[in-house]
Amino acid sequence: MHLNSTKRFSSRVENYVRYRPGYPAEIMELLKAECGLRPEHAIADIAFGTGIFTRLLLENGNRVYGVEPNAEMRTAGDEFLAPYQNFSSIAGTAEDTTLAGGTMDFLTAAQAAHWFDRDQARREFIRILKPEGWCVLIWNSRRIESSEFQREYERLLSTYGGDYRSVRHERTTDRIHDFFSPAPFEFGNFEMRQEFDYEGLEGRLLSSSYTPQSGDARYGPMLHNLRGIFDAYQRNGSITLEYDTHVYYSRLSRKPATT
Repeated sequence: MHLNSTKRFSSRVENYVRYRPGYPAEIMELLKAECGLRPEHAIADIAFGTGIFTRLLLENGNRVYGVEPNAEMRTAGDEFLAPYQNFSSIAGTAEDTTLAGGTMDFLTAAQAAHWFDRDQARREFIRILKPEGWCVLIWNSRRIESSEFQREYERLLSTYGGDYRSVRHERTTDRIHDFFSPAPFEFGNFEMRQEFDYEGLEGRLLSSSYTPQSGDARYGPMLHNLRGIFDAYQRNGSITLEYDTHVYYSRLSRKPATT
């Protein structure tokens, strides 16, 4: 995991907890049907953050080892997942999980793998997975062309989002083949929606690591722009963010990835 990525969300934890989207329950049905996921399987959830996806695994009855390098995010995740006795929180990275070799039946990473050092993480995943273990990479991908509101929101991010273009996860999803190669991988897609009033939409925007924060000269103009977009497209005080949830899954090959 790149060093700067482990600290990007430290000041955004509250908004992340409140306003980030969840994940469709259909993901679990997919993993059961296609990968044979059972409650007795041990799972390493890498960069589990505030535990949004982790909870689905725990509710399935799995023993989950959540690995998270960011102390503030991990603390929030630990509090969120405190009711689950089958959860263990670990200070580690995708490249150095600290987990014992050959012990995991599944490895999951939700909204995170674009931050990993691909080659180092891949080696670590192969090390901790059992020989027939599954690797599952998940992203909520915001639709940017499904409505005029979605297009305007994308333009706002492009204008004020700092390194948005260089860090957006689509850069990595285009390289999924390289991550799993030479093993084939499968793909699932599900729809997701979030309904927001203005306060919620602002919180969702500010949960993103690339948006300016209070004190930045761009902060005020960005929120002014956001308010204008909301007012133009809201219906009955509400706006909808639409996503496609992409799920990539395969058994990692022990052979080196292609370059």
